[in-house]
Amino acid sequence: MSNQYTAYYTSPLGVLRISSNDAAVNEVHFLHEDEIAGAAPPVEQRPKVLQQCINQLIEYFTGDRKDFTVPLQQNGTDFQQKVWGELLHIPFGKTISYLDLSKRIGDVKAIRAAASTNGKNKIGIIVPCHRVIGSNQDLVGYAGGLWRKKWLLEHEQKLAYGIQTLF
Repeated sequence: MSNQYTAYYTSPLGVLRISSNDAAVNEVHFLHEDEIAGAAPPVEQRPKVLQQCINQLIEYFTGDRKDFTVPLQQNGTDFQQKVWGELLHIPFGKTISYLDLSKRIGDVKAIRAAASTNGKNKIGIIVPCHRVIGSNQDLVGYAGGLWRKKWLLEHEQKLAYGIQTLF
């Protein structure tokens, strides 16, 4: 069993808890107010992958990074792995609908299961579940809060296309 490490990064959208083992990141999670008070103090010793993740997130938020290269490991069923893998193929600055997501995984009838799996993604921002929106172009469903989803999409749109507002 490998060691688990946790670090915290204060992003423009609030505090992120970032967890990894020695080889791969397995969580990027926006902390809610009640979680911040209970957050552990920063770890002095952290594996290279954890620091690499923090650096890449900083670059993302400053507009210097569109693609993440940090190794990822997220436990889940084969179906969940398929959905999370498909999220990684949504280009920076683009969105797809939950229906599109279910079509991409090869089962249009799995729209609810795909949406549920999207919501169970533990590696926010890097596995870009925020890029999935409602079929009618509405912002729906984001564990970090819809205001953060809107900010992330507008941030990417601005950098990719010079567009100031998407929603």
